[in-house]
Amino acid sequence: MAGKRSGKKRPQPGKSPRPTREPRGEPPLSLERIVATAVELLDTQGIDGLTMRRLADRLGSGVMSLYWHVDNKEDVFDLALDKVLEYRAPSDRAEPQGWRQEAVHVLEGWRASMLRHPWSASLLPRRALGPNILGRLELLANALSKAGVADADLNVAIWSLWNHVMGSTITRASFELTDDDQAAAQQRLAGLSERYPTIERSRLLLDSDWDGAFRKGLDYLLDGLAPIR
Repeated sequence: MAGKRSGKKRPQPGKSPRPTREPRGEPPLSLERIVATAVELLDTQGIDGLTMRRLADRLGSGVMSLYWHVDNKEDVFDLALDKVLEYRAPSDRAEPQGWRQEAVHVLEGWRASMLRHPWSASLLPRRALGPNILGRLELLANALSKAGVADADLNVAIWSLWNHVMGSTITRASFELTDDDQAAAQQRLAGLSERYPTIERSRLLLDSDWDGAFRKGLDYLLDGLAPIR
């Protein structure tokens, strides 16, 4: 993680720790509550909306109380990001999976997690990688190894799939055109069909099948890896 956490801060020698005071009715302050509340705040206010003061207010505590559990705001960002990227394994009752199904599960779940928390897609490239995203990458690397991807080519394969997930997620999260906007854009493009005949013919600007485009693009990438086996 970017900010080194030391857990609960130790009082200086000779000084008594100041007790954490919580308003009546509020559960005790904990790292788990801080992280969960930070995720809620990021979901509603975005990255710029998370401040230690605002986080403390949501928790019903003083700002200084937070520093018994986290080092600083950067630490909160790291913890919140890693929390939303937590990996959920398939059900125990699921059929045994081959390498391709394992890779698809890891990557589709990763994208779905970021779409539920759109701030995570823009935050991830700027943060150190936490244990949950590292765990996802380890599962992906293992699946690719089963496909026959040599260690020398593993990084290229991982980054190619990473870029597909990140690119599709950021584009989807930031694309805010309404149906009417898309129709108007496609109509303007039709007037320029002599200059842009192929994308006009494909009706690119009207295509809103984000999930289908992600999965089909993922299949293209995985098809390129399959012959390596």
